[in-house]
Amino acid sequence: MCGIVGAVAQRNITPILVEGLKRLEYRGYDSCGVALHVDGQLRRARSTARVAELEQQIAQTGLAGFTGIAHTRWATHGAPASHNAHPHFSRERIALVHNGIIENHDELRAELSALGYVFESQTDTEVIAHLVDHLYAGDLFDTVQQAVKRLTGAYAIAVFCRDEPHRVVGARHGSPLIVGVGRGENFLASDAMALAGTTDQIVYLEEGDVVDLQLQRVWIVDAQGKPARRAVNTVHVHTGAAELGPYRHYMQKEIFEQPRAIGDTLEGVKTIMPELFGDKAFPIFKQIDSVLILACGTSYYAGLTAKYWIESVAKVPVNVEIASEYRYRDSVPNPNALVVTISQSGETADTLAALKHARAQGMLHTLTVCNVATSAMVRECEMAFITRAGVEVGVASTKAFSTQLVALFLLTLTLAQVKGRLSEEQEAEYLKQMRHLPVAIASALALEPQIIAWADDFARKENALFLGRGMHYPIALEGALKLKEISYIHAEAYPAGELKHGPLALVTEEMPVVTIAPNDALLEKLKSNMQEVRARGGQLYVFADADSRITSSEGVHVIRLPEHYGLLSPILHVIPLQLLAYHTALARGTDVDKPRNLAKSVTVE
Repeated sequence: MCGIVGAVAQRNITPILVEGLKRLEYRGYDSCGVALHVDGQLRRARSTARVAELEQQIAQTGLAGFTGIAHTRWATHGAPASHNAHPHFSRERIALVHNGIIENHDELRAELSALGYVFESQTDTEVIAHLVDHLYAGDLFDTVQQAVKRLTGAYAIAVFCRDEPHRVVGARHGSPLIVGVGRGENFLASDAMALAGTTDQIVYLEEGDVVDLQLQRVWIVDAQGKPARRAVNTVHVHTGAAELGPYRHYMQKEIFEQPRAIGDTLEGVKTIMPELFGDKAFPIFKQIDSVLILACGTSYYAGLTAKYWIESVAKVPVNVEIASEYRYRDSVPNPNALVVTISQSGETADTLAALKHARAQGMLHTLTVCNVATSAMVRECEMAFITRAGVEVGVASTKAFSTQLVALFLLTLTLAQVKGRLSEEQEAEYLKQMRHLPVAIASALALEPQIIAWADDFARKENALFLGRGMHYPIALEGALKLKEISYIHAEAYPAGELKHGPLALVTEEMPVVTIAPNDALLEKLKSNMQEVRARGGQLYVFADADSRITSSEGVHVIRLPEHYGLLSPILHVIPLQLLAYHTALARGTDVDKPRNLAKSVTVE
């Protein structure tokens, strides 16, 4: 969601800015733009298409310069339109890009309009550009420090001025921003990925920092305006995983990368030990008496699955909260709880805010499960487990979800071990099953041809129900989310036992009902729920284990997974649901990797 790239150099930076935007496309966007300092003037190009179209514009106009900023925008204030796209100008003197949301923009807009500023967009961002111009008195760095004191909300900004060549100023509050350090050139970005191949020397700005980038120096002040020293980190960002290769879409590629991603995540795990989660883990795990999981979207469903695991195996009570709701309600803090955040990007604004709220309540034992080792979430938490899914480009998360589940199962076993509830025999058996996961998932992926046949049926529908019981209910939720995200079919998920308490009213022969049917203790009850669907003429699409004794018949379509996998069954059963969503979207002709209205990394509340 929204991406920033900025640069000050002694060479033409246009290719660097454009390449940076390409590397940030995975975050999701609906417009993009570049602004440069050219012969004492501000010049820009903007597009509501893809970065490739912006690149063509730039090539046709010959836009080039030594100082500039670039942006991919995910619309919040104002529709996706050229006049709302960043960068925004103020009086042809100030150019500015912005991630986040300014909550007092209406007040500032009224004030600046009274001063004679004319607004060309509906964005909150243009307010900042005009505010900087209004306050400008010859020193952009000082001006930005004054301007940000007037802003309420979350922001990362990059700004340059027509009157000060070779200078870009950045600031952050609630949205990530990094500095890339070069030789005789320096860079800004919202993500280290944007600077891959340009520099691996990265400075992570802290909350409230304002940074002055010039050719030969990087100067940072903190929220109080005092000089701040921030460490320079060598960050090796591998970009090869972002190449599409032989696949039609990144989502397809990432679904099929899951055996490798899970294998990588488990690499080096020879035994269960607290040190998997950091040096402080053992005394903290020994002390905690409950777990609070904070997450959003797909990561929230991973947390719901983990609740079943942790309470069953480790016997530790677990609460799972939607991060965007948690901080806005009165809750009862427990200083002895382990707070676990789950985030693919590690920059999810709602989850970061929920984490800070939990800490402010006195809950200081914090752990994150995250796919990005350099992210804000990892820096904010006391402990971290880094999944090794690799770069995930598709907006609809797949391999990040399955590796999160693997990490959470490892957490389950570790808590059980520390609490004295895991025998050596149980540990050995669980580890054996986990090491076999890549092979088992590969077998599930081999079901793709059968799933394609189902997708042709689903593509003609506008509604679907997903049913699961126990620890497979969150997997039903995830399956429904995937289908609605990329195919735009309305889909809902329910615990199968709840069907008769309302949702059964929706069931007709036009309503496909996807059922997750592992051979577990709830199978017979699930079969009764399936009969309720058939009695109303509903069409059942059942993902069953090989030995679940569910057979195909009129109105009952069955695909069998190769094996039952016990507690780890949710990880296997999510694979065919991902494939079903992908191939249904393919049949409907939607933009699989960049579904409408959605973004990969949600960095605003």
